[in-house]
Amino acid sequence: MDFRILDASAFYAGVPFRSSEDCFTTSLVYDEIKHIKKNHDALGTLLETNRLKIREPDSESTKRAIQASKETGDFPQLSKQDISIIALCIETEGQIISDDFAISNVAKNLGLKILPIMTNGIADVGKWVHYCPGCKTNHSRGTACPACGTPLKRKLLK
Repeated sequence: MDFRILDASAFYAGVPFRSSEDCFTTSLVYDEIKHIKKNHDALGTLLETNRLKIREPDSESTKRAIQASKETGDFPQLSKQDISIIALCIETEGQIISDDFAISNVAKNLGLKILPIMTNGIADVGKWVHYCPGCKTNHSRGTACPACGTPLKRKLLK
């Protein structure tokens, strides 16, 4: 079975409302987007017709998603909802539908399938590092260079 896993941007773009394919999301994402089309109860209809399924990732997949996001340096940019989507994709070997660049970078680093909606997706995949533009040193984290005090910047190593 091919699992289409939706993050919040997929709902905002209307993906499940104009498709007859089954979609999956997590309760964290559902709680974030349940106000969409509330007057028409569109989400309720998707749930009742079983076209939208809410599924939680297992703890092992969640740990892998967190570890991978820390390895790429995307962890600080990802919400709990984002981590849950990546974890569900790891568990089901599905396809994430999202325009989120941090989700895309982690997913691609893990070899997962990702489909952008309203953008062209990410062109470059890599790992983020913090660097000091003053003394040209790299750092794993922080906001200021421990050597010279210059504010750190981020760059993607491809």
